[in-house]
Amino acid sequence: MSRFTCALACAPLVPWVFVAPAHGQTADAAPANDILVVGQTQKPISIEPRGLSVSLGDEQFAGVNAANVEDLMKYAPDFFVRTRFIGDNNAVPGFRGTHSTQSARTLAMVDGFVISNFLGNSFNFPPAWGVVSPNEVQQFDIVYGPYSARYGGNSMGGIVNITTRPPDKTELFVNLQNFFQPYDQFKTREDLWGWSAEGGFAWKPKDSAWGVRVSARRLINQGQPMQFYQLGYSASAYNDPSAGTPIGGAVVDPKLMPVTGTKVVTPVVGDYSLTHSRQDQARAELRYDAGAVHGELLFAYWWNEEKTLNPRSYITDAAGRPFYGDATGLVSFGGHGYTLNAASSFRQGLAYKNEYLLGGKIAAPVAGFDVQLNISTLRFARQDTYQSNGYAAGLADGAGQWTHQGPTGWYTGDLIAMRTIGRHAIAFGVDGNRYETDQSVFATTNWRTGTAPRLSTRTFGRSNMIGGFAEDAIALDDATRLTLGVRYDRWRAYDGGITAIAKAGPLTGLPVTQLYASRSDDAWSPKIALRHVFAGEWIAELSLAMATRFPTVGELFQGSLNGDGSFNPNSFDPKLKPERSKDANLLLRHRFGPVTLTGSAFYQRVRNTIFQFVGFNQNGVSTSSYKNIDLTRQYGLELIAETRDWPVRGMDIDGNGAWIDAITVSNPSDRASEGVQFPRIPRWRLNGNLRYRVTPALQAVVGVRYASRPNTDLDGLYRGDDYGYTSELFALDLKANVDINDHFRLSAGVNNLTNDRAWVYHPYPQRTFMIEAGVKL
Repeated sequence: MSRFTCALACAPLVPWVFVAPAHGQTADAAPANDILVVGQTQKPISIEPRGLSVSLGDEQFAGVNAANVEDLMKYAPDFFVRTRFIGDNNAVPGFRGTHSTQSARTLAMVDGFVISNFLGNSFNFPPAWGVVSPNEVQQFDIVYGPYSARYGGNSMGGIVNITTRPPDKTELFVNLQNFFQPYDQFKTREDLWGWSAEGGFAWKPKDSAWGVRVSARRLINQGQPMQFYQLGYSASAYNDPSAGTPIGGAVVDPKLMPVTGTKVVTPVVGDYSLTHSRQDQARAELRYDAGAVHGELLFAYWWNEEKTLNPRSYITDAAGRPFYGDATGLVSFGGHGYTLNAASSFRQGLAYKNEYLLGGKIAAPVAGFDVQLNISTLRFARQDTYQSNGYAAGLADGAGQWTHQGPTGWYTGDLIAMRTIGRHAIAFGVDGNRYETDQSVFATTNWRTGTAPRLSTRTFGRSNMIGGFAEDAIALDDATRLTLGVRYDRWRAYDGGITAIAKAGPLTGLPVTQLYASRSDDAWSPKIALRHVFAGEWIAELSLAMATRFPTVGELFQGSLNGDGSFNPNSFDPKLKPERSKDANLLLRHRFGPVTLTGSAFYQRVRNTIFQFVGFNQNGVSTSSYKNIDLTRQYGLELIAETRDWPVRGMDIDGNGAWIDAITVSNPSDRASEGVQFPRIPRWRLNGNLRYRVTPALQAVVGVRYASRPNTDLDGLYRGDDYGYTSELFALDLKANVDINDHFRLSAGVNNLTNDRAWVYHPYPQRTFMIEAGVKL
């Protein structure tokens, strides 16, 4: 049975459309002409709801088996997060037709403090989710598209804001989780375990304006191998099986991605090791509320450690011993010869990443305006990766590579003033940020400790942006509101450079540094939204916007040096242009008794999309690097259903279905990509979450996620369902929640009950069990 058939078989979970967590408006919700938010919770949405907007709270969170904070959004409409395992620190979110490595198109925040890593644009630059745990989240708000002038061009895909639990009462809390995944892929078969423990307290004296909340969490987990080793293809060796060491035990899987330009599928010879992850998180928050004056001070620290110390070889030599490669660099298997580099295969690794968020906020009335000031910084206190040069060096603590990053991080701030004058709700403000990075790669004699480091390369750079906006929401009448906005941004990238060791010329053996030219640009971005309440409480909203997303330092300063230390002009694009989008979104929403339906039609056209692909650069040379795609386009339809106490009392169903058409329209660097569905964007997304209160103390939950098979590459040549591809996805999740009493709760669940094997190049988790216990006093 296909995954799509399985998804359709689960359709009875919802009345008309497959569903994802979107909570329905209750009878005491705000007036329809003020709010058009899917899943409006008891708390108002924390970001400006322009276009499709979703707000998730405790009722939706109860329906999720959540170990990572980003799990709480996994059923949201036409939205995904690339989380590969519990404890993954490369979880990139995506909206609608945004590729899962276009991380710079999402603005992510915690309590309004920016956690988006705009140092690059790929899975290596995810938001800093680790500064908050799932149980500390009060609300998740998601806005699709750049329709509010209050946010910069990095909201081109959308905006996510996490609102954490405030210290609004005195309490103690403890939460424990345990995870188990029996994993089986190729010849890797392991029972993988993990757990988390969290505790803390909130202190809020009666009649006091002050409140404090402190919490700490530790998570330890074994994740499945993220990659698998394959034999290398060489045209000369392939037809000469006598050229290498005979081996046995390799896995021949015809579903694997073939070598580019050939029909050869290379055998799998081992895995990259289980991922042993440890994360520690500490958080402290101080709040002050006295009348109209509000203040917050937040500090969160996240320690992350990943170990990949046990790569597994599937292959054996003639004597039956495990084989990890030898000095010949060649092996023979199945009548063919292949390459196997012993220095770059079966490597061992250690990775450490520590980061902290410090943010302050104050809001108060000033001269008739409601004024709010936010200032924050997120810093990487440590980011080091160590890798051995092959298996033998790993065991012997021999030669390897050390990658050190720092100083790295960012500073952000914004000042907003708001006031209502008659029928006008006006707002204006300024904001700014500065991002900086510095990364060095060293060769070392002891890979574990980085002993006797010898510089190989160093890259560094900075960017900043200053922006301002003005917005006026005009109540044309009691049923109609027109919002006009405009934004201006001034961007600069500077202090960029690269250092490498010269291998030729008069500077042979010496470090040579070349600096990039500074870049600057600016953009105006107009916005408009018109909302109207028709007879019978039908609500419609049309939103139009333009947005500009400037290059990150990782995209702009990405070149390399020639052997003599001079810039290689074919390795980067010194004239990389910013992305410029034109967006439209039409919403229609109506409640039919216990069922609320929201329909959405969206359109986005992006000039100069920045994407990493193989194509011709500015010099007409074929390279793999970040380039501009002249024009990409996406449009689609979304239908969201929300039911409460229907079709039976105690049952809530939330859901969405989305159809997306995202293509490359014009790309002179790679004409073969034109007219092709953009990579990693499925044609269909269908999600569902059903929560049923069986008894006052017992809640049963069913969740479903489905995405059709997308293209893996820009040209649409690779579509598959195995390692190396982006595959179709079907996941059926179950959960049960038991309230023992007002202070003690238990839950148990399973993700991916059918053990569907899905891929995003890397493998997604297989069937995973979870139990959880929580106490509040």
